[in-house]
Amino acid sequence: MSCLRRPAKLSSSEELLRCARSQKDIQVNAKLLGMEGDPDLQFLLQGGDLLKVRSTSWKKTRYYRLQEDCKTMWHESKKNFNTKQTFSLYDISAVRMGRQSEGLRKNTEEQVEGRCFSIMFKNRRKNLDLIASSEEEAKQWVSSLEKMIINLNNLNAQQKSEHWIFSCLRKADKDKDDKLSQSEMKNFLRLINIEADDDYAEMLFQQCDKSKSGYLTGAEIQHFYELLTHREEIDVIYGQFAKTTGFMSPENLVEFLMKEQRGKASVALAHKIIEKYEPDEHVKAKKLLSKDGFLMYMHHPEAMILNSDHNEVYQDMNQPLNHYFISSSHNTYLMEDQLKGPSSTEAYVRALLKGCRCVELDCWDGSDDEPVIYHGYTLTSKILFKDTIKTIKEYAFKTSDYPVIISLENHCSVEQQKVMAHHMSSILGSALVTTPLGDGMPTDFPSPEELKGKFLIKGKRLHKLETIFASETAADDDEDVTEEEESNDEDEQKEEEPSKKKKKLKLAKELSDMVIYCKSVHFNGFEDAVKNLSFYEMSSFKEGIAMKLAEESANAYILHNEDKLSRIYPAGSRTNSSNYNPVPLWNAGCQIVALNFQTTCLDMDVNQGRFLVNGKSGYILKPAYMRDEATGFDPNTLTRGEWLKNKTLHVMVISAQQLPKLNKKKSSIVDPLVKVEVYGVPEDVAVKETNPVENNGFNPSWNESFEFDVYVPDLALVRFVVEDHDSASDNEFVGQYTLPFNSLKMGYRHVPLLSKNGDRLPSAGLFIHIMVVDVK
Repeated sequence: MSCLRRPAKLSSSEELLRCARSQKDIQVNAKLLGMEGDPDLQFLLQGGDLLKVRSTSWKKTRYYRLQEDCKTMWHESKKNFNTKQTFSLYDISAVRMGRQSEGLRKNTEEQVEGRCFSIMFKNRRKNLDLIASSEEEAKQWVSSLEKMIINLNNLNAQQKSEHWIFSCLRKADKDKDDKLSQSEMKNFLRLINIEADDDYAEMLFQQCDKSKSGYLTGAEIQHFYELLTHREEIDVIYGQFAKTTGFMSPENLVEFLMKEQRGKASVALAHKIIEKYEPDEHVKAKKLLSKDGFLMYMHHPEAMILNSDHNEVYQDMNQPLNHYFISSSHNTYLMEDQLKGPSSTEAYVRALLKGCRCVELDCWDGSDDEPVIYHGYTLTSKILFKDTIKTIKEYAFKTSDYPVIISLENHCSVEQQKVMAHHMSSILGSALVTTPLGDGMPTDFPSPEELKGKFLIKGKRLHKLETIFASETAADDDEDVTEEEESNDEDEQKEEEPSKKKKKLKLAKELSDMVIYCKSVHFNGFEDAVKNLSFYEMSSFKEGIAMKLAEESANAYILHNEDKLSRIYPAGSRTNSSNYNPVPLWNAGCQIVALNFQTTCLDMDVNQGRFLVNGKSGYILKPAYMRDEATGFDPNTLTRGEWLKNKTLHVMVISAQQLPKLNKKKSSIVDPLVKVEVYGVPEDVAVKETNPVENNGFNPSWNESFEFDVYVPDLALVRFVVEDHDSASDNEFVGQYTLPFNSLKMGYRHVPLLSKNGDRLPSAGLFIHIMVVDVK
């Protein structure tokens, strides 16, 4: 039990020593975070009682506090002090004040609003809903947690590494005497993902045990740490350019940046880098860069593999909406599978925070005249339509300012359609587009820039948009007007429904009038679309149909999407919420390629990679030749044209750092290998892999080189994936990173690694060398 827990009498000298040691740990970690003496940190370290809420009948007091590592929250039952659980601050995606979560709205009364807050997690873990004893205390918890998360995320890769290694050292010191015996050292090596045989462990121990005391302490542990974290590859690179008394001068740094990194550089830029990253003030005063400063710079985002300019919106956002790939979600309300899993407004929060710009709502009649959202004819749970719209309004523009498309699958009666229209109008207000922008009948889509902060409704409409500007409106503009539903619409694919080629749907005029730029219509072929459909009339395609069109009629599909929007959705047979490969559909110019965001898989990795850039705006401008009404581009049969920019990609996989343990057992160590994958037009698709390194997830080294021919770089994506090799079964996923080919930076680069959920693994990464050469 920590000495920072509730005040208690210290009963022994051991307890005093334990407290002193805890304070030492806190001081080290607080200094690393730049939070020495910070009142928010002290508040979390002290901790306090909070009421944990799971249901109307399950509300129990739990004691929460921050552990001495300053990154792990610990809590225990007030009733049973032997029950202890932890979670990492790195796993928190947001802390929300008030009764904002679905659980708190459902299970608490309005009068406790100010005392409530929720912790949202990045993975599939359920929200942690809590009630503090007062409004002031709730605000203190929220603000303190938010500050800690910001400070942790602001640590550079090297600082995160030091933080993690320090924590592992503390865990390995079983008897808590600030010394490492040989057995404790071997335990530490396993914790950091290295399996060392007895001879190697003894050799390493003897090398560090200068005092010959049989254990390591103080400077000896520091020496052990330096031996472990020493990176020979950095020594070699630094040594090639450190030509000024063993240090890099500004001129040496410029030479490195231009020769190896193939970037623009100047002496002025070199001075800025030295000023920003050199940790030794004496070296900095001499305008030099030490090896430590060089490594700190190489770990910074501006020096990593992703072109840092692409972290911001850098593309032209003034093109028509249909000229962009749009990050899109299918059945957004589902947290798990398509048949019996839970529906939740939290699923919309997670999708929107990931930059999703098109969300789906399956709407059905509910009780008390309130429409509900769920997967019809299944056992999935139901959520209120109005709660969903409120959630979308709140989180729509947290990650991106660009427009959100609300895709309605409407199965409601006319009466409840009117309720839907009322909720959207009252909740979304002026942000909802209900009339065309500008004067007169538009002939093209507005741009994402013009639609910033706006909502568009995708759904059925009673009449053509042109009727708004007609001198006389059709006499039958009322709720009794019927319209044919799309025979290939999603509700037609559900096995539980009667198979009908055509259905009749009554539409409420109030809801119909909200559909402006995204009117859902049946697809009757490309020729029919050219002759009979206006630009704002769009079709939804089941993946199988879309894939066939993309394979057999790619150029016609591209021309169709140059003028109109297309939405693709997964086959109804994917009841486990699996996904399909979005790349062939992007190659055909399809904008709204909707995936199951709740499912972790290769396809979502690729989707996240596609939308990683342009400020994570959720909009990626299509190449010019896919926006040309006379384009001859066909991704399946490459002919000469502006799209053909043959390049050779050279990749050298050098090393990895601090890969996570997949199995928490001490004896389980990963055998990592690295795959380099290219996605794009069929001619560009390729994968190559390194040999596995046995029993080393801490600092494995490969130094293996690969080459890839890339013919259409504008559409290509590169994925780096680390797997734990298993000769007897499938390899196990460790981490990955995907980015557009055109966002690669050349030279020596660190590659961050993401978990299955798409979240950054705090200390893990690859070190590679990239070169892109034009093929004449």
